[in-house]
Amino acid sequence: MAVEPLREEPTIGRLVKDAQTEFSTLMRKEIQLVKSELKVSVTAGGFGSVLLLAAAFFLVLFVIILSVAAAYFINWNGEGLSLHWAFLIVAGFWLLVAVLCIWIGIRKFKQVKAPERAIEQGREIPRALKGQS
Repeated sequence: MAVEPLREEPTIGRLVKDAQTEFSTLMRKEIQLVKSELKVSVTAGGFGSVLLLAAAFFLVLFVIILSVAAAYFINWNGEGLSLHWAFLIVAGFWLLVAVLCIWIGIRKFKQVKAPERAIEQGREIPRALKGQS
């Protein structure tokens, strides 16, 4: 005759402790997911911000150079490609650089998104706690 060992039924305290441990693990995983998704968006947003600030700086340079060019243009001495045309060419270059930075910066800002997967999983937590799947 073989004697079957006694199986212990889990106590309420053990069940509560297990539930707390699993809930804590679930929350840590959700936080890790949010961090990883936000890292991508923050990086794109930061790069876009830097490019827009660079564009603003280049636009300030454009205004300064255009102002100097306008002053030289008024004082035109009439000899071929004078200094005023040189200043206008430089101002046009800075304007193109600023437009390029704005275009790239806006494209980067459009990549910024909410952490959609983490939000969706966060909405499922109350159902999971109620025992629904």
